Amino acid sequence: MPGLLRQLSGLGGCTQPIRLDGHRAEYDLNTRTGEIGNLLHRLDSANLPAGHLLVRCNNRRTTRCPACSEVYRRDTFHLITSGLRGGKGVPEQVTAHPRVFATFTAPGFGPVHNRPTGPAGSVRRCRCGALHDQDDDALGTALDPDTYDYEAAVLWNAHAGPLWRRFSTYLRREVAKRAGLSQREFREHARVSFAKVAEYQKRGAVHFHAVIRIDGPAGGDTPPPAWATAELLTDAIHAAATGVRVDGPVIDGRAHVFAFGRQLDVRTIRGADFGGGQELTDRAVAAYIAKYATKGAETATGALDRPLKFLAELAQFDISDHARRLIRTAWMLGNRKDLEELRLHAWAHMLGFRGHFSTKSRRYSTTLGALRTARAEWRAAQTTTATVSQTTYGEPEVVNTTLVLAHWVYAGTGLTDAEAWLAETLAPAPGTEGEPTHA
Repeated sequence: MPGLLRQLSGLGGCTQPIRLDGHRAEYDLNTRTGEIGNLLHRLDSANLPAGHLLVRCNNRRTTRCPACSEVYRRDTFHLITSGLRGGKGVPEQVTAHPRVFATFTAPGFGPVHNRPTGPAGSVRRCRCGALHDQDDDALGTALDPDTYDYEAAVLWNAHAGPLWRRFSTYLRREVAKRAGLSQREFREHARVSFAKVAEYQKRGAVHFHAVIRIDGPAGGDTPPPAWATAELLTDAIHAAATGVRVDGPVIDGRAHVFAFGRQLDVRTIRGADFGGGQELTDRAVAAYIAKYATKGAETATGALDRPLKFLAELAQFDISDHARRLIRTAWMLGNRKDLEELRLHAWAHMLGFRGHFSTKSRRYSTTLGALRTARAEWRAAQTTTATVSQTTYGEPEVVNTTLVLAHWVYAGTGLTDAEAWLAETLAPAPGTEGEPTHA
């Protein structure tokens, strides 16, 4: 039992670990001669208390694994924060660069049940005449399902990613235009960096939240030119978002063209010293984006968080008729040969959206990969030591190191009932794993 407890504690509360069969052997290796020495340690999965090697699933979704999604959320928080206040290889000077937080919405596909508010925050009646509670399941569903444009709603989600990519190109053009520069000249003076996350509205349409920043030509390491201001950036975002279009498919004689919705919110990000709920701080922005990085389409689909193999599986899920019609529409569109590239069968559970939930430009900040590598190195440093000797000149030289030979094969996923019970008692509270979540 103590051995099983130790093995489970290494999962950090992961509820869906990957089970592996195989072995891992460590040998002493002379780095100068290449000679393999004695066997230092051998690990066989059959000899482990759980009968397998258990490794974290590292799933980003809260609905799949709360513990692993919490690690992903914190990593995303640090990734966004480093691009706003510096750190993780990004200079602190980025706090002085023009930075805004923008929200891009989807267009309308038909009226839905909503909960409008007045100027003083008072709640008004929906178009249906009801005064909806904020937890009302009807919110976001179509007022008239027979006239709601489910086809366009699904295809919008499928084209939201390409629309964002085209917007990022338009934005650079609009910033250059306001600076009186050509595209080639602009690259020599400034760079636009961003980090964004996708969020599902209750009606099932994807919209984007993004941090957008103007840097010098080399990124955050260089100061932006004097003409670069948050006001100029805001104006350029409005122009680019208004003008960008992506052509969709022609279905039964109907040509689809996709653009962002009319509701566009762009707010300047202030420094961390601002507070009191009056200013949009870098910490508030990072926390907001990180929260949505661990979610999928659950806002609209509830418990459905994985691909469907057959449309008939939909009958076993307790979801709204609105979400059911969106999924069915995605599936039916996926039957069309001319839409094969959209892979709508595979992404029907995501209501057609097939893009990455969180993305960033290359120079915005560090990467999730770098954060994970730093964490893995930290773990390895807790258990691995190197043998170091001194040469006759007093300079350190690694004489011996460890050669690792491993072979693992997938054996399953998840825990037994007994393991799940023990893992639950060992799961740390969020943020208390005792391991660094950033580089």
